Parts: sequence; structure tokens; C-alpha cells
Amino acid sequence: MAHLLLRGEPLGPASGEIAQIAAVLFDKDGTLSHSEPMLLNLARARLAACLALADLEDAAPDRHQELHDLLSRAYGFRSGGIHPDGIHPGGITAVAARDHNLIATATVLTQVGLSWPDAHAIAEHAFERTDALHGSGSELPPQPTQGLAALLERLHAAGLRCAVISNDDQNGIRSFLDSHGLSQRFEALWSAEHHPRKPAPGAVHGLCNQLGVQPMHCALIGDADSDLRMARAAGVPVVIGYRSGWRHPPQLEQGSTVLHHWDELTASTT
Repeated sequence: MAHLLLRGEPLGPASGEIAQIAAVLFDKDGTLSHSEPMLLNLARARLAACLALADLEDAAPDRHQELHDLLSRAYGFRSGGIHPDGIHPGGITAVAARDHNLIATATVLTQVGLSWPDAHAIAEHAFERTDALHGSGSELPPQPTQGLAALLERLHAAGLRCAVISNDDQNGIRSFLDSHGLSQRFEALWSAEHHPRKPAPGAVHGLCNQLGVQPMHCALIGDADSDLRMARAAGVPVVIGYRSGWRHPPQLEQGSTVLHHWDELTASTT
């Protein structure tokens, strides 16, 4: 067991006790990885594919523009136009699993008059066309957030175990860890293919069962309110919001414990 310290202050539950921690659970996109360039590229490609497949530009230019605008908002583009400057860190592109993004896309397509079967088929085809832009095969593969490797070394030296809890699939998680030489530092993972998935508190319980650690002896670090609420509901005593994985830092719930750089987090066995 060890204590986690944020900017030199030991962390624990609201009761003020210092938590005894055996494992740290990490979100992936926007926490372990700087995924925004890849996700922005992916969302742009999905939008372009949907527009092409819907084929409204000549026959119904107003509906074509409406579809463009609706998908831009749904995907969480930070600015309008052809060149958005970022992704909303709490939006579906950043947080939700592929299947949820696909259903959201099909729902948007129905808003411009398509039937559900046609909308769902277009969304499926658009995603199939663009899936190669996600993960290790991307033109812009995600990079570790600054200072991550050094943090993992500190946690390892303190005897703390690490795991990933993410709505990416298992291949995406493993590809990221493998490509940056981080796999040896993570003993378990919980992905979109596990049940229940994030943000169900049962996802935390499932991952803790894999590790053989009780939630009361874990810390969880994520970049979205859904991560933090999930952890608290699961009985995790140390819940930390990471804010430096996106161009526009996520706005987390008031009162959340937040960190801005991995250098701010240390571990002690005393």
C-alpha cells in the first residue's frame, strides 16, 4: 500500500483520512494519451463520408448544410467551418464508444429527413470507410501525455499497480500501450468490449476484480465528469480529474480534485 500526494498533499476521501492505495486506474483518451488530433481527424472524415453518402448537396443544398452543422455539433467540434480547432472533451467523439457514436450519427441523419434504415446504413458505411483512422493505424496516432512515463515509474517504485479503464476497444488500448513501451506498467484493462462498460460503476468493480484489489484501495484518474462520478459511485476514495489532455481543458465539476501535469502527482510508502 502507498499514499498518493498531489502537489505534496496526501489524498484521501472527503472525510479527510489519508487513503491507503494499492492500484491506480487510468482513463485512456485525454488522460494517458493525447488523442485529440487523431479524434479530430476521425470526426472530420466521418462527417465528410456522411455528407457524401447522404448525397444531398445538389438535390437539397439546405438539408446538406443542415446535416453538416448538426454533425459538427454532435461530434463536438469546437468551432464551425471546415477547419474546427478542437474536440469538446466531454462530447461523444471524446468520451463515447464507437457504437454510441454510430447511433448518434444515424440519429442526426434522421433529422434531415432520412428513414431510420437509410440513416443507420449510411452511418455504418461512413464508419467502415473511416475506421482505419482510429488507433495505431491512424495518420495521427495518439501520443502519451507529457510526463506520463516518469509518473508510471514513480508509481511502480512505490509498489502501486496500474490498469486502464476506457471506452476504446481492447486492440486500441493494447496498441497504444505497446507502441509506446508502456504495456509492462499496466496489469489489466477494461474496454468497450467488457460489460458493463464505462461509466457504469460496475466497470470499476470488474477491473478491480481482475486486479484482485478492492475499490476502497484504488485511485482513479480521468478527464471527464462521467469518469469521476463513476469512480465515486464505485467506492473509490481518491478520484482525480486530469485537465491537460485537450487543447481546451475539460471543465470538471466544482470541487473536483484536479491536476494539470503528471509532475504534480507522487507516491509515498511512508
